[in-house]
Amino acid sequence: MKLYLDTSTKKTILKLDGTTYEWDSGHDLAEKLLSFIKDKLKENGKSWQDLEEITFMSGPGSFTGLRIGASVVNTLAHELNIPLKTHTGQKVDIIIPDYGRGANITAPRK
Repeated sequence: MKLYLDTSTKKTILKLDGTTYEWDSGHDLAEKLLSFIKDKLKENGKSWQDLEEITFMSGPGSFTGLRIGASVVNTLAHELNIPLKTHTGQKVDIIIPDYGRGANITAPRK
């Protein structure tokens, strides 16, 4: 089973073999992303071990969303020993998020 994940916006998009699921994750992404994926796998009668490939929308997009999503797909691909691809189809060892711009670091308040 192929998994596609996009956490670049507040609406998380998960695709499992072409079936698309959307979740308005908001501020619950870090806490509930793995459960969301697991539940959708279960709905399809599948488990983590049935995953054959992961594709991730690596950006640009939300800093926090991309960091969380990249951490999850990097870990899954590594632990399951399956191929990991960027949304452009490039096979990679790890996903490095593309935030679309440099960090916006503000001066500290005094």
